[in-house]
Amino acid sequence: MKKLISFFSLVLFLMGCQKNEVVSEFTGNETKYALVQASNYSINGTVTLKERKDGSTTVSVELEGTQGEAKFPVHLHLGDVSTPKADIAAILNPVAAAQGKSETVLTKLADESSVNYQQLISLNACIKIHLSDTGAERDIVLAGGNIGKSATSASSTGRVGFAECKSE
Repeated sequence: MKKLISFFSLVLFLMGCQKNEVVSEFTGNETKYALVQASNYSINGTVTLKERKDGSTTVSVELEGTQGEAKFPVHLHLGDVSTPKADIAAILNPVAAAQGKSETVLTKLADESSVNYQQLISLNACIKIHLSDTGAERDIVLAGGNIGKSATSASSTGRVGFAECKSE
């Protein structure tokens, strides 16, 4: 009986010594872009694109200056922030004002075409956070910023004006 108890004690001891590995769902590739104030609302922040091992991308938006219970629509638009009536490439999860955060796992664009991390960071696009998704307030952009090719093009040096969006 003592041998049996000693054996189980040894097994429990060895199990306790094993390392608990945390397996990440991310590859380690990520790109961060600034989101600047785009209207009279003092809101800015960042958008981070993180490559996932399954080929998708986690798009995380973090804003400063939000509060309350509102949910602010987040759009990925084609073109840079100054492109008038830019088409929506993807509708992302809204920012919860109380936390100032949104997270979306993106695998497809609005036209149903697949998109991965490398394609997103090469896309000529921008992110815009809107005050509302309906009415006149849908045209008010709280914050936004260029991503991909738009962020590295010559037109993104200095402050660029924000164009009205195509929000339908």
